[in-house]
Amino acid sequence: MKASNTARAYGWVARMFHWTVAVLILAAIAIGLYADTLPEGGESQLQAIFTAYSVHKTVGMAALALAALRILWALTQPKPRPLHPERRLESFGAEAVHWALWIGMVVMPLSGWLLHSAAPGGFARILWPFGQRLPFVPENAALSERFAAFHEFGWWLLAGLILLHVAGALKHAILDRDGTMRRMAGNPERAPEPPAAQPGLLPHVLAALVGLAIWITPAFIPTATPEAQEAPAAASAPAATAGSDWVVEQGKLEIEVTQAGNAVTGQFGQWQADIAYDPETQTGRVTVDVDIASLTLDAVSDAAKGPDFLNAAAHPAARFEAEILPPPAEGQPHVAQGRLAIAGQTVEADLPFALTLQGDVAQAKGQMRVDRRDFGIGAGYADESTVGFGVEIGFELTAKRR
Repeated sequence: MKASNTARAYGWVARMFHWTVAVLILAAIAIGLYADTLPEGGESQLQAIFTAYSVHKTVGMAALALAALRILWALTQPKPRPLHPERRLESFGAEAVHWALWIGMVVMPLSGWLLHSAAPGGFARILWPFGQRLPFVPENAALSERFAAFHEFGWWLLAGLILLHVAGALKHAILDRDGTMRRMAGNPERAPEPPAAQPGLLPHVLAALVGLAIWITPAFIPTATPEAQEAPAAASAPAATAGSDWVVEQGKLEIEVTQAGNAVTGQFGQWQADIAYDPETQTGRVTVDVDIASLTLDAVSDAAKGPDFLNAAAHPAARFEAEILPPPAEGQPHVAQGRLAIAGQTVEADLPFALTLQGDVAQAKGQMRVDRRDFGIGAGYADESTVGFGVEIGFELTAKRR
């Protein structure tokens, strides 16, 4: 069998690319669907999810590389002539589906890599040594959601195109019995000789444009409901209790955890602060109440709020109560020294923070590190291979004196 194509059949190189890419694409779809069905629970379940998505992404990257090589090879090769040039509409539809499949074999793995690159933190690494993120793609949750919407809809589209392609092949094999399958899967010497007539260039160009138009559709899939888009605004205006002499006008409360060796950042959307502070003595007190259910933590938000971790159902709120101590020396930060209660457990905690005063407006920023084991969080995760022990808690806020 020749390596190059002929007017009657595809060569062994094109066949190798065709069947290998087909197996990889189908495997990636199957593994992705399987990963979506895995339950979130203990360490073994979470590790199974990480592993499944890692394999899904790695298979997708292999498919992307081979699909690109296949397209480059196809551009250098003659295409076997159509067996039924008189069936113009059928030939045009088949070629449009072929173009859409070629485009899908590239854009689907590529959109998955873009989603992986834009996702804040890290989730299920690609199993290769070439780096995890594409250059010039920022870590941005909104951008990641856009790529995720395209990727999720796109696999349905790709699956539909594959079904159309298979249906066409079965028609030729069962109804027409015209030997079309021998062009890609049988003895090329036994493939039928096609008519000499060749269609013009215009039908090929139009078929390519139809294939491209098919893949433009997923780009317009909405990424979130209006309610979800408004959710971050809740974090910019935390409530203040009646006893506060400082009102928080805007701020954010974040956490950072280590998941499978990667840092993942999340944010609490609902929290309120009771702050009393005297600029003369540089002392005061602070009480912060946090709604645990308002946490968003990348792809594992539900697991983080579940019974194995923060257990929002049983312990819906966390609280930090502390005395504000003056800086020990000029240029050093204040310290809020007190007690932090999470998931029904309370521990002593110190929160260093920088404070800037301009008249009646204060800006503060600080961060502390806690150990999840002190609160009994993730007790079933005895080592750090899946979830790290340390958790960074940070805040930024702007407050105004009443």
